Amino acid sequence: MRRLLVSVALAALAIPLGSTSAPARTPASTQAEAPFTFEEVMIPMRDGTKLQTVILRPRGATGKLPILLQRTPYGVPGGAPGGIPASWKYLAADGYIFVFQNMRGQFKSEGDFAMSMALNPKNSKAADEATDGWDTVDWLVKHVEGNNGKVGMWGVSYPGYAAAVALAKPHPALKAVSPQAAWNDWWMNDDLHRYGAARLSYLTDWLFSLQNNDQGNDFPYDGSDPVDTYDWFLKLGPVENLDKLYFKGSVPQLTAMIEHPDYDEFWKKQRWTQHLGVTTVPTLHVAGFWDQEDPLGTWSIYEKMEEKDPKGLNVIVAGPWAHGTWHTTGDKVGYVPIGKDAGTEFMRDIEAPFFAHWLHGKGEKPAFEARMLQSGSWEWKTYAKWPAPGATATSLYLHANGSLSFDAPAAGEACRDYVSDPANPVPFRERPISRTYPSQEWRWWEAADQRFVDHRPDVLSYVSAPLEADLTVTGALSATLMASTSGTDSDFVVKLIDVLPDDFARPPGGAIGEYPKTLNGYQWPIAMEARRGRYLKSYEKPEPLVPDQVVAWNVPLRDHDHVFKKGHRIMVQVQSSWFPMLDRNPQKFVPNIYKAKPEDFVKATQRVCSGSRVTLPVIR
Repeated sequence: MRRLLVSVALAALAIPLGSTSAPARTPASTQAEAPFTFEEVMIPMRDGTKLQTVILRPRGATGKLPILLQRTPYGVPGGAPGGIPASWKYLAADGYIFVFQNMRGQFKSEGDFAMSMALNPKNSKAADEATDGWDTVDWLVKHVEGNNGKVGMWGVSYPGYAAAVALAKPHPALKAVSPQAAWNDWWMNDDLHRYGAARLSYLTDWLFSLQNNDQGNDFPYDGSDPVDTYDWFLKLGPVENLDKLYFKGSVPQLTAMIEHPDYDEFWKKQRWTQHLGVTTVPTLHVAGFWDQEDPLGTWSIYEKMEEKDPKGLNVIVAGPWAHGTWHTTGDKVGYVPIGKDAGTEFMRDIEAPFFAHWLHGKGEKPAFEARMLQSGSWEWKTYAKWPAPGATATSLYLHANGSLSFDAPAAGEACRDYVSDPANPVPFRERPISRTYPSQEWRWWEAADQRFVDHRPDVLSYVSAPLEADLTVTGALSATLMASTSGTDSDFVVKLIDVLPDDFARPPGGAIGEYPKTLNGYQWPIAMEARRGRYLKSYEKPEPLVPDQVVAWNVPLRDHDHVFKKGHRIMVQVQSSWFPMLDRNPQKFVPNIYKAKPEDFVKATQRVCSGSRVTLPVIR
């Protein structure tokens, strides 16, 4: 979706990705209908590398204006005139010089696009992504005419990371930053992995578009179009075959990933947040509760900055959004109606005022620590701190009869079991499973109705009675499975689901958007996550599981703010594959899971036993 978000914004400007104009400074456009003048420059970094940069000034503006900078690997605007994208509307009304820069090695920017987040020590003269941000800000305030000496950085996803990493070595002129859907750790739970399990289909499409070619083309899948990626990846076999048979070293990030399956120094040194010091730059973090690409990074960066924030400059906003959809005017979570235009409310009432205060000196300082658009109630909530105080950790137990309740299990309660077969893995969304881009199914798969799997023999469902009152959960959710496998390695996936009642009301006018069916009984996922058995004891040193030994599987389920409404039921689903979003676990321990042999993939009997539970932060 990253590439799509950028393309949508630039299409609204009638601007192509990757300008082909000369790298020297070009004169501003004089076309009266263009809302911005256009200028392209090559900004030198400290090591002599020059980065392609486009400067857009609002036509006819008077007085000095702040600069809003976005660094991206996805292409900068070209020189064609056009209107502004909807996501700029409220920012543009306050007046900014917009600057876009291609990161190293992308399009006309010089250097190599290494995709490394590793940073050098602060006293080092060597270049990295943080120093590129510093050098760019320094050049802009010294050379861009009509700027007021204040620079803000913002962006979603890769541009969000590029904004966030500048905080590790902030320039004095950097006065406000909004990292949105940013990341800090590609092994834990952003983009490439979920707690060490490879995000197979997405990393294939994303890394290919970034590192295999300069035009962002889609991975061809043997020329099959449309393609069922479930079938394609099943035939592919072990993950290393993707590199051996198709990429052949042309995607260095995947090659490195295959050689570094565990949480070793290759991954740890890229955890750039360890370089953050005292928070000195006002920062607005933005996260989506249904972010299908970077679910953890924003929260991790916010938490790290919160450790040293004496002036209260570090704030966070989250809502019922998928990856970056707060910059749209959507009024649904997938197909579940919200009843308001949550994206416009964010852009108008939060994002624009944040930058207006810190860069223009207009309006009040943000009067919140955490602002959440609570799902279920669809109300904005303001919290003095996050996690919000007043929540009580409450256990919701999985029972042997398939029920789900707050009552602890009776002594001697039995286990439930199923057979997990790597040759027939559980799909992560309805088949046929299309490629990531430009599929709209990818955007909202984490909110999709789970009834397509709840009767599979290798999926266990646990369901509560209808709720007698609203149940509000605010904070970090988690699950603990007391479970075993007959194999020596395994995955467990836990899904927390809000089951809509059989008489769920349609929104006014009777429309459900694109959804062709009733929402009655819709199994709406609120939180879903996986754990890989080899990493239960250590992420750094994987160990085989003891067959049939019941152990605790702790499964983080992210931060949320959600109301399960009266009359709804709560469901928990448990399964052992999530394909091809995650790579298949062979269920036999091997030293490098990406290099498993065909004979290593074996069936295993999985048991979920007494004491398994979901822990909810309940607000009473």
